[in-house]
Amino acid sequence: MSNKKIVLVTGANGQLGSEMQKLSVHYPEYEFLFVTRNELPIDDEKALANFFSTQRIDYCVNCAAYTAVDKAETDSEKAFIINGFAVGNLAKYCKSQGAPFIHISTDYVFDGTGTSPYKEADTVNPVNLYGASKLKGEQLAIEHNPDSIIIRTSWVYSFSGNNFVKTMLRLMKERESIQVVSDQMGCPTYAADLASAIMQIIDQLKQSPSILNQVRAIGQIFNYSNQGVINWHQFALAIKELSGSSCAVNPILSSQYPTPAKRPSYSVMDTSKIQQTFHITIPNWKDSLQKCVKLLLG
Repeated sequence: MSNKKIVLVTGANGQLGSEMQKLSVHYPEYEFLFVTRNELPIDDEKALANFFSTQRIDYCVNCAAYTAVDKAETDSEKAFIINGFAVGNLAKYCKSQGAPFIHISTDYVFDGTGTSPYKEADTVNPVNLYGASKLKGEQLAIEHNPDSIIIRTSWVYSFSGNNFVKTMLRLMKERESIQVVSDQMGCPTYAADLASAIMQIIDQLKQSPSILNQVRAIGQIFNYSNQGVINWHQFALAIKELSGSSCAVNPILSSQYPTPAKRPSYSVMDTSKIQQTFHITIPNWKDSLQKCVKLLLG
């Protein structure tokens, strides 16, 4: 029987799950279990019970989520089941095996009325049902497993899945001009960088399990996004520059582009806590964007 520590990664086909899979080859000292929604639907408690009765887990990274922000406004029950109650159940089953539970949350737990980067302990006040469902998941994870580490992230993009970078590259090919909102500030996150940070955390938990005592003492929630603050229009301009597109990218206000779910106008998060606690260096957003665009353009 293998003595390797076993890392369960749910939502394996998503942006972060896909990057975790790519990264796993560089961590041969672990055994990874990557499960998709079809293989382990986290909102099916019977499936969870069966899985954990037959499988030993040392660490769990929950990348599974209901991510349709606008659809959640009319499909809130499903969003709360997957992003809220299922997260609590998964955390509970991990606790039964003494497994630390790393769960991915969102900047959307904040209302975006702030003017300085949000710290983990700042007041939460989601402005949409997606954010409310993710907040419920945070609360239930910590309630059911004190060895939970919640990582709030923002504006995630990657080589895989649907995301802003891939959409912009496609639209810039198809159109002579596009409009992008310029009054929502935030920090892009390259999923490959977040995956790397998660593995650094797992490595440290493996080497020094007592870190969890420190985490409980300072609070189990951490912010992670790439360094630097921009708006969506500036993000699109950077994509245009890196891709060499001639498409005109024009700024518009959020009021000119209404969506079913309200978005926070200021989503900047302070990432100093995760950097100091786990000694993680976070790349600048533009350096990471350059890497991703290069991969996407082949």
